[in-house]
Amino acid sequence: MNNPQTTNEPCRCPWVDLKKPDYVLYHDKEWGAPVYDDRLMFEFLTLEGAQAGLSWYTVLRRREGYRKAFEGFDPEKVARFDEEKIASLLSDPGIIRNRAKVRSAVGNAAAFLRVQEEFGTFCNYIWRFVDGSPKVNLLRTLADYPATSPEAESLSRDLIQRGFRFVGPTICYAHMQATGLVNDHTIDCFRRQEIIASYR
Repeated sequence: MNNPQTTNEPCRCPWVDLKKPDYVLYHDKEWGAPVYDDRLMFEFLTLEGAQAGLSWYTVLRRREGYRKAFEGFDPEKVARFDEEKIASLLSDPGIIRNRAKVRSAVGNAAAFLRVQEEFGTFCNYIWRFVDGSPKVNLLRTLADYPATSPEAESLSRDLIQRGFRFVGPTICYAHMQATGLVNDHTIDCFRRQEIIASYR
């Protein structure tokens, strides 16, 4: 069953907590919309890695803190973070202060730049895993949502080989959902058709 809706509210995906306006806004404006911008792709990749073991909302509430701490998610700047910078990040209450996650974000930035150099853009690279077009799933209830997919598992293996960390299949699938490589809005969610209509 979908989440309770008021008569004036459009139907949304069942995972959306209507009591959290920022969560609703994220669903309505961002989640599942195709991303073709490398900086935004790096932002989501970093935030999804930070989410490991936590709820997405925990990370979403710190998004602005991450943007400040990680130089607007500029991978060139993040890749140059030294030990002093990493130490300062670990005392920053605006982000998840987990040493392994912070270090992985810095290492992932360097790996991200290598991918850009090889493929022109990171988006050129990652969209290959869905043959350049969003995969549209038919989901009705929360139980229908998969934790991963063959495409996410393939992406995870490739990213790990390229030196990325905190990119297991579940994290990769969440990343693909967020950045629109996969459209996992339920069939009754108003955003599903809006996003399909926007495909280029």
